[in-house]
Amino acid sequence: MQAVPDLARWLRPGDTVLWGQAHAEPQTLTGALVEQRHRLGRLRLMLGLGASQVLQPAHADAFDFIAYCGGGSHRALARAGLLDILPCHYSQWPALMRAKAWAVDVVMVQVSPPDEQGRHSLGLAHEYLVPAIEAARVVLAEIHPDVPWTHGTRHLRADEIDLCVNASYSLPVVAVAANLNGDVEQAIARHVASFIDDGATLQTGLGAIPQAVLGALHDRRDLGVHSGVIGDALAELAEAGVVTNARKSIDRGCSVAGLLMGGARLHRYAHRNPALQMRSSEYTHDAAVLASIERFVAINSAIEIDLTGQVNAEVAAGVYVGAVGGALDFLRAAHRSRGGVPIIALPSTAGAASRIVVQLSGPVTTPRSDAGVIVTEHGAADLRGLPLRTRVQRMLAIAHPAHREALAAAASTFV
Repeated sequence: MQAVPDLARWLRPGDTVLWGQAHAEPQTLTGALVEQRHRLGRLRLMLGLGASQVLQPAHADAFDFIAYCGGGSHRALARAGLLDILPCHYSQWPALMRAKAWAVDVVMVQVSPPDEQGRHSLGLAHEYLVPAIEAARVVLAEIHPDVPWTHGTRHLRADEIDLCVNASYSLPVVAVAANLNGDVEQAIARHVASFIDDGATLQTGLGAIPQAVLGALHDRRDLGVHSGVIGDALAELAEAGVVTNARKSIDRGCSVAGLLMGGARLHRYAHRNPALQMRSSEYTHDAAVLASIERFVAINSAIEIDLTGQVNAEVAAGVYVGAVGGALDFLRAAHRSRGGVPIIALPSTAGAASRIVVQLSGPVTTPRSDAGVIVTEHGAADLRGLPLRTRVQRMLAIAHPAHREALAAAASTFV
């Protein structure tokens, strides 16, 4: 890796520093930040999903950590009680940054090599980086030769970058889930797929269940994509001619995403591909934009769901491991969409414990008023328009059989 100059030239004590999350983390710059931390003064770091091991609990000697999620490699910070969590909808981030409610002083980005016009692509992530770049005092960038040049609404020229270094590390990849073809995942995938018709526009997260769902859609036609994040499975569907975006009511012919998380296949698909458009969170999660998408199917997950449809997607065993994130933005959009379906899919158990519960063990991330279709390996419970007692019966039917009797007894106040 290239040696990074003394960052004290650009950073001031007390600054708030933000960088691209997940695979878009500029690891040359973040590594230098950690190495130089004792001569920079105390800094506040605004974190997203971690995909590297650059940050460790011991670094709290120089940093304060604020984050919208507790997932990925930052889970160690969460377990150590060092993450100050922002319980904020993803759609609200850009406005808060532009209004200086969250003052971002320094942005560090990973970019592609320049195109023929000298423009560096933001490559793997637009999302909240776009408003952060426009609000920040300083922009630090690293050029990675393996980052694809992606089409989007924002690029960077050399004169917009205060410091530019070269990077040479191996980009992270998403490991193929070992249980992708497990009976539970495949059963959930079949149930979810039954709600997805030809011409639907999809939003999905990552992980074994979304991968399994996408793997069950190879017989569909003209699917579209409008998602906060996409991975290798969606690239595979596009290359197979399943994802064409031909019937989308907006952005026809184009998949829209804010973040790319995948390996070489996704990078090849994304590189200079005008059929993939990267967008800021101001667009991918905007309520007015989402409201204009017909047949919008939002597929998200959860840690646990109670018998009335309340969702906890943030805390497990007392540790913050999830996020408020963008799930509710997408679920509400799918409710409003003509022909849309809001789906939350999860296994019915975690080890021996039921994930369908009488009372949540964490916060209510999604209220029951926004509950849609809940899917486990035991079936689908469509809660839309149902009163509480009927919801309880539907949820009991998709709980693991070993837990149904106890759940029914504990839920007697509803039935």
